[in-house]
Amino acid sequence: QVQLVESGGGLVQAGGSLRLSCAASGRTFSNYVMGWFRQAPGKEREYVAGISWSGGSTYYAGSVKGRFTISRDNAKNTVYLQMNSLKPEDTAVYYCAARLIHSDRYYPTGDEYDYWGQGTHVTVPS
Repeated sequence: QVQLVESGGGLVQAGGSLRLSCAASGRTFSNYVMGWFRQAPGKEREYVAGISWSGGSTYYAGSVKGRFTISRDNAKNTVYLQMNSLKPEDTAVYYCAARLIHSDRYYPTGDEYDYWGQGTHVTVPS
């Protein structure tokens, strides 16, 4: 079992920044591909970003590319999502997810992940 706990959400004005963190416990963190997803009110969950087990490969949804950066610190069992130039359409609950695989591949679908956090709210007023 892996437990994931997100933090760092909040209310931020458009153009501002937030850094989300996801702390993992339970198993060897470096064995996991990690992803960030989000779900806005009334919308389906969508992929935001992903990172390989080593951190050497990163992937982004087109809507956040160039504004968001995913990173991980395997020594701290933590994955981060730095969000800059936030827009009202970034408002959502953000979830981190883990897939138990030692891989550099791209996994953009929620069903591909084994464990999920409880989510953290990000609000960017219009």
